[in-house]
Amino acid sequence: MWRDNGVTDSFYAIRSECTDVPKTRFKIRAGKTLSARRWNAAFTQEGYLDMAKMLNRIQRGGIHPSIRGEVWEFLLGCFDPKSTFEERDHLRQHRRAQYARWKAECQEMDSLIGSGRIITAPIITEDGDPIQDPLVLLEANVGKDLPFQENDSPNSDAEDNKTRANTLFDYLSKNPPTSVLDQRKGSASTVPLDKKVIQWKLTLHQIGLDVVRTDRTLVFYEKQENLSKLWDILAVYAWIDKDVGYCQGMSDLCSPMIILLDDEADAFWCFERLMRRLRGNFRCTESSVGVETQLHNLASITQVIDPKLHQHLETLGGGDYLFAFRMLMVLFRREFSFGDSLYLWEMMWALEYDPEIFFLYEEPVLGNEKNNEVHARLKSISQCGKFERENMRNGPKNQENLPISVFLVASVLKAKSSKLLHEARGIDDVVKILNDITGNLDAKKACSGAMKIHKKYLKKAKKT
Repeated sequence: MWRDNGVTDSFYAIRSECTDVPKTRFKIRAGKTLSARRWNAAFTQEGYLDMAKMLNRIQRGGIHPSIRGEVWEFLLGCFDPKSTFEERDHLRQHRRAQYARWKAECQEMDSLIGSGRIITAPIITEDGDPIQDPLVLLEANVGKDLPFQENDSPNSDAEDNKTRANTLFDYLSKNPPTSVLDQRKGSASTVPLDKKVIQWKLTLHQIGLDVVRTDRTLVFYEKQENLSKLWDILAVYAWIDKDVGYCQGMSDLCSPMIILLDDEADAFWCFERLMRRLRGNFRCTESSVGVETQLHNLASITQVIDPKLHQHLETLGGGDYLFAFRMLMVLFRREFSFGDSLYLWEMMWALEYDPEIFFLYEEPVLGNEKNNEVHARLKSISQCGKFERENMRNGPKNQENLPISVFLVASVLKAKSSKLLHEARGIDDVVKILNDITGNLDAKKACSGAMKIHKKYLKKAKKT
C-alpha cells in the first residue's frame, strides 16, 4: 500500500493516501552517487578508510540509500576512519551496552520505556503526583492495542477530539486498565520523586505528541514498533542530556536515524552525534533561545552579501530573522521531501567534514566514551570537506566558524531576494514567500549557492 515516486523513494515508501507529499528530486546516478561497491572498496584489509575520496563522491551525487546509515556514522563522527574493523566493532558493542544501561535506568523510573507503547498525555502533575485520569491511564496501558492509533491518519491533528475520547472511554469500560493504575498508586504516590525525574517524566507525553506526528506520510511509521523505538530513543536522550532535555524538532532530526539503522542503540548514537552539533540550537534560557545566535549570524551574512534585502527585512520588522527559525532548527526537513532532506544533510556533512570530528569533543555531552580521548594528529587540508577547506584557507582566526546550514538559509534568501523586495509588504508576506519554496528547492543547487555565499562572505569579512 504505497506510492513509488521513483527509484529512490522506493526506499522510503509513501502511504497511498498521502497525495500532496513533495516529490523527491534526488536520483541515483551511476558514476556520481556513492555506491555500495565503491564504499566497500574504500576500506583496506584492516578496515582503514580513505574518507577524502568518499567526500568527493558524496558532494557530487549523494549516497545510495542502501548504505546511507553506515556512511552517516562516519560523516557524523561516530567512528574514526583511521580505526580498524576490530576497533570499530569493539566501540559499537561498548556503545550498545551503554545505551542498554541508560535505557534500563529509564525503565526503572517508568515501565513504559521499552514496552512497545507510547503516551501522548501527561502521567504526572508538576508536583510529581500520578495522574489517574482514565484517558491517560488507558493510553499508557493499552496504547498499541487501540485500533485507531497504529493506523492514525497523517492529518489526525484536525480530527474530532471528542470522537477520539468517546472511543477511548468505550474501550475503557470493556477493558479497565487496573495494572497501570495500581502500579502508579503503589510507587509514585508513596516515594517523593526527584526534581530531575519529575522534569523528565513531564516531557514523556510531549515526546509522544511529536512522535505520532513525525513523518507520518511514510509507510515505515505505520508500525507501532517503529513509533515506540523513536519515542524510546528521545526519552533516553532527554534523561541523559539534562541541560537540554527534549525540545520540539528533535523528533524530526532523530527519525531518519531510526529508518536508516536497524539497531536502536546505533540509531541513538548517530542521533547523539548529530545533537552534539545542534544542541546549542535547543538550549534555552529565560531570556533567549539557542538558535538566536545563528539567526543573528544569518542577519550579518545577509547584510554583507545583500544589504538591500537586509534593510528591507529590517524595515518590515523582520530584522531578527525569526522567519528562518524552522529551517535552522530542523535542517530544512519541512522544505524538502524526506528523501531530498537526507540528500541535503549528507552533502552538508561531506562539505564541512573535519577528519578530527571524532576527537573534536574533549568533554563528551553524554558520559565518558572509551575512545573519546583527543589524539594529537596534524590535520591535512586534503582530508577535509570543501566547506571546511575554505574555512581553513580564508576563515577568521580566533573565531568560531559558522555552520554551512546558516549559509544555506542565506542562499535561499538570496535566491528569493527579488521576490521579497518587490512583493513583501509585511512579515506575513515574507513567511508566505518562503513557505512557497517547500518541495521546489533543489538540494544540490542550494549547497552550491551556500558555498558561493560562504566564499564571498569570508572575503568581505576579511577586508572589514
